[in-house]
Amino acid sequence: MSAGSGVKVKVQKFGNFLSSMILPNIGAFIAWGLITALFIPTGWLPNKALAELVDPTVTYLLPILIGYSGGKLVFDHRGGVVGAIATAGVIIGTDIPMFLGAMIMGPLGGYVIKKFDKMVEGKIKTGFEMLVDNFSAGILGALLAILAFLGVGPVVDAVSAALASGVEWLVGAGLLPLASLFIEPGKVLFLNNAINHGVLTPIAVEQARQYGSSVLFLLEANPGPGLGILLAYSFFGKGNAKKSAPGAAIIHFFGGIHEIYFPYILMKPLLFVATIAAGMSGIFTLVTLKGGLVGPASPGSFIAMLAVTPKSFGSFAANIAAVCVATIVSFAIGSLILKTDKAGNENLEEATRKMESMKGKKSRVSGVLTDSKTLDPQAVKKIVFACDAGMGSSAMGASLLRKKVKAAGLAINVTNTAVSSIPSDAQIVVTQSELTPRAKEKAPDAYHVSVDNFLSSPSYDLLINQLSRGEKAEPEAAEESSVAPFVDGDILRKENVFINQSFKSKEEVIRFAGQKLVEGGYVKPSYVEGMIARDQLMSTYMGNGIAIPHGTEEVKKEVLASGIVIIQIPESVDFNGNKVRLVFGIAGKNNSHLEILSKIAVACSDVINVGEMVRAQSVDELITVINHAVAQNA
Repeated sequence: MSAGSGVKVKVQKFGNFLSSMILPNIGAFIAWGLITALFIPTGWLPNKALAELVDPTVTYLLPILIGYSGGKLVFDHRGGVVGAIATAGVIIGTDIPMFLGAMIMGPLGGYVIKKFDKMVEGKIKTGFEMLVDNFSAGILGALLAILAFLGVGPVVDAVSAALASGVEWLVGAGLLPLASLFIEPGKVLFLNNAINHGVLTPIAVEQARQYGSSVLFLLEANPGPGLGILLAYSFFGKGNAKKSAPGAAIIHFFGGIHEIYFPYILMKPLLFVATIAAGMSGIFTLVTLKGGLVGPASPGSFIAMLAVTPKSFGSFAANIAAVCVATIVSFAIGSLILKTDKAGNENLEEATRKMESMKGKKSRVSGVLTDSKTLDPQAVKKIVFACDAGMGSSAMGASLLRKKVKAAGLAINVTNTAVSSIPSDAQIVVTQSELTPRAKEKAPDAYHVSVDNFLSSPSYDLLINQLSRGEKAEPEAAEESSVAPFVDGDILRKENVFINQSFKSKEEVIRFAGQKLVEGGYVKPSYVEGMIARDQLMSTYMGNGIAIPHGTEEVKKEVLASGIVIIQIPESVDFNGNKVRLVFGIAGKNNSHLEILSKIAVACSDVINVGEMVRAQSVDELITVINHAVAQNA
């Protein structure tokens, strides 16, 4: 990795960490913005009594929520509590909304209590655990609150004042539009969160509290630059880029999902010129016409923007004009670039994969961009759910999708297989996003659906809605079969269910699961390395706190008999940024494990059931939860 790439990754991680404190609480920011827009003296429904909610909400509630979220990111709920206590000190020690202070004290509180717990781990006498836990959190939280009150608060107050003065100087000097030189490329490169949530939002909130609105809320959220690019592709693009651009424009403008236009720019990087010029034009319009918002527009949609626009004709005119000007500039320059560029390298799928590589994870909108095939609901008779080996994730996904198909009254057969064995008559193929390119090579004529969260993916419901537009048919009567008990004498034994386990890494828990499969006589020892390789190839995280490590297709020959082990990890273990609390180690031979795996999928598709399984204090209690969930969904 180059030095520049390493710096970019670090900035991305820092930005993601900051946004992870702000984004979960955006609803609270919007609530404050709406209360402000409605009830202040110049609001839509002026009300002196209700306007009293404005200052306490922005002064106390929002920073404490941020502090709690920051602490929780570091050390779960316990870190969140100490982070909130520490944040209270920095709030009380200053006179302004202490968002920057909360972003410091919240994670610091989580870090301090995490280190303390590690230091005393295994040294507390039985019966004194709760006493030590409560007093340590209280004492450390109080000390951090005092530190924040005396030292951190005044420093952050001074820094905030300096930043605010700097922004006001840029506005006064007419230089604020230059911010687009960093913001617009930063958005596409996923470097914007550090700027947007780390600096702009805290300053904007303080400005809105003092002056009633702030232009800073719209520097990054203006949908105009992206809309102009997508409209240019709609008229002057080629191939799938042109076909998909109108739909992407609707999602971007009304849904506020800006990342949907990033691949269109990555196909032709010269389009950065269009978005930068558009961003500068939009900011210039806002500053000139005195536009701004009373709170953050999140997501950055036109509708969200209007909802937090101050009650005045001038504000609405300024904000709408800023969007229109940015759209026109972006469209004009983008169209010129597309018309004059003869390179013809409009590979939208490749650009989408490039975007996801820079983002470091799967994009929630990639399915819209990478699949241009149309779906005829009435013609669909077979759906194939495919994974690498065909023994784990595809079986669980197929079980859930089969249940939804049945509930919708659709006469469609849902099966699962390895991606290398997708049958030629597959009409719809559902795969993990990383496998979609391989699936398309194997079944180029099928309609492909990519998913990430196998247990609760919105793609399932979207697909069912699409299929339900056709004529429903009565499903063929299924042959009655007796339902085997969940714990099978061969496939899943009670001694292979492990309660209250703890692991330092996902590799450690995968090796533990693999070793138990070896000890149970289900697989040869070499299968364990195949399980590690499978998770490295693509995560075995399924969603809802569940992971199902299993071998690659290459090590299926090492399976002696179908077997499953269940591992409960109440304190969780990290799977590529996802907290996993239940692990199902799987070895499948001749599909004999699929019935039990289907039951697991049904039970784990509901997060309430997962929570009960994680809290189970015995093997019998955990099995009872699964059986009860299966019975309810039978």
